[in-house]
Amino acid sequence: MRYFAPLLVFILLFSSCKSSKSRIVTTKREAAKTSEVSTASPSEYKLANAVINHALVYEGVRYKYGGTTERGMDCSGLIYVAFKKENILLPRISRDMASEGKPLKKSEVKEGDLVFFRTSKRKNKINHVGLVTKRKKGEIFFIHSTTSKGVIQSSLDETYWNKAYVSARRIL
Repeated sequence: MRYFAPLLVFILLFSSCKSSKSRIVTTKREAAKTSEVSTASPSEYKLANAVINHALVYEGVRYKYGGTTERGMDCSGLIYVAFKKENILLPRISRDMASEGKPLKKSEVKEGDLVFFRTSKRKNKINHVGLVTKRKKGEIFFIHSTTSKGVIQSSLDETYWNKAYVSARRIL
C-alpha cells in the first residue's frame, strides 16, 4: 500500500509523455488550411492522433506474415497493435476488421478511419487494411504494411490502391 501512491504518480507522469514522428490535423483552423474540415470532437482528435502516432512508429518495419512487432508485421497486425495501445481491441484479421465500426462513404473518411482492400484477383474477399493518417485537398493517405516494402504510407489516389479499394469503416 505504501508503494501505491508513488507508483500511481509515476504512471501518470510517464503516460502523458510521448513523442511522435508525425501528427494529424488537430484543430478546425489547421483543417481549413488543408481544405478539410472535420466535425470530430477534441477527444476524437486526440484518440485518432494517438492511434496514428502508434502506427507511425512502425514505419519502415519489414513485412512479416502474422507479425505484430518491430521485427516484422503484416497489415492487420499493424492496425491491431496501433488500436490496442489505446485499449481498443479489434479482430486480428483484416476481413474481420471490415465488419467492425460504422461503414463510411469514401467522401466521409477522416484521420483514424480504416480503409479496406481486395488485392487478390482469385479471391473475392477483403485481404488488406490501412489506417488513414491524413486527408489533404481530398486526397486520402493511409499507413499499411505491404509484402514488398513493409510499413509505408500510400495514397488512395494511386491507381493500384484506388482499384483495390472496397470500403471504409470508423472505429473511433
